Amino acid sequence: MKTEHIVRTFVEYFEERGHRRVTGSTLLPPPGDPVLFTTSGMHPLTPYLEGRPHPLGGRLVNVQRCLRTTDLEEVGDPTHLTVFEMLGTWSLGDYEGPQSLDWGYGLLTEGLGVDPGLLHATVHGGDDRTGPDTASLEFWQSRGVPVELTVEDNWWSNGPTGPCGPDSEIFLWSGDTPPRSTPTRDDRWVEVWNHVMMRHRRLDDGSLVPLPQRNIDTGLGLERLASLLQGGSSVYEGDVFDPWRRVVPPMWPLEESSLRLVYDHLRSAVVILGDGVRPSNTGQGYVPRRLLRRVLTVLWRGDPSRSLEELPVELVEHTLDHFRQPMDPGDVRGVLLDEQRRFGRLLDRGRQVLTRPRFRGPLGEDDFHYLHDTHGLPRELVMSLRQEQRG
Repeated sequence: MKTEHIVRTFVEYFEERGHRRVTGSTLLPPPGDPVLFTTSGMHPLTPYLEGRPHPLGGRLVNVQRCLRTTDLEEVGDPTHLTVFEMLGTWSLGDYEGPQSLDWGYGLLTEGLGVDPGLLHATVHGGDDRTGPDTASLEFWQSRGVPVELTVEDNWWSNGPTGPCGPDSEIFLWSGDTPPRSTPTRDDRWVEVWNHVMMRHRRLDDGSLVPLPQRNIDTGLGLERLASLLQGGSSVYEGDVFDPWRRVVPPMWPLEESSLRLVYDHLRSAVVILGDGVRPSNTGQGYVPRRLLRRVLTVLWRGDPSRSLEELPVELVEHTLDHFRQPMDPGDVRGVLLDEQRRFGRLLDRGRQVLTRPRFRGPLGEDDFHYLHDTHGLPRELVMSLRQEQRG
């Protein structure tokens, strides 16, 4: 089942159950929002989860592109991406958790053909603040789906304060053996869908008070689910990465972990640029700059002659088309090449600066601050150049 088919099936399934689709979901948060990028499907809906009436009503469905820089060090493993798509559903004071789980189970098993025997659920087991989520536990037991009770793993919050609540996560078995063990004990259980019963607000002192309405907020990782349904063992084996896997390895022979970083970071940079962000040294613009410099560091480590000029414009076009971005692919590719030239000049300057006697020994915090503030050399770049000098 192709990714676009999964999206269509998901949206139509919930539209048939009274949900209205929220559109126009870019990576850029609303004006005045303190976050750099949208990190989850619920982020733009926070005012409505806190009680403001939504113009489309109390049942919503959405396809939201998201960006998480907190997972950069995880990129390359089977499940993490920097830019990804989240399929989301919401009940704004309408239905409760068991109804949401029932529809989720129905979509997976009937709509998408998942074998129920490959599913496992986790449920909040209760703590000193709230009791166990017995309604979710009883639902999964009624469907014959094995359940694991946890505490912290099944309590969702969007920070130290704000909306929060217990959640029930749905896992799909990715191993080549019959399912075994539980999600907390075997990472072959891959989390694909989280259903949050968003009932509380956590205050500054850590106490919980009821929200004005009892909400449901769900998020399903599209690339994760698609790769599993397509028989892949990682998100990079899904069909959205087919052009990258076909083109990049013959052009830039790299080990698998490096190839995955290149796929992810280049694709993510294209999406950020496609939403109108331009590279800079601060704020939103530093994210694509950092991603591209990580790519170039990997490419040049093996062969300094490698260049983003070799990147076919078709890969840029494929990514912009997938994320429904009208930006001209040639313009985006031009920004990539400008960043490559800028980074090349910065490396040359950095190598010269680091030959000075002051920087030949161990570097202290004052050194790192000086190199950044005076010469524009970030800490991770300085460490990479020092390693290059030693090698």
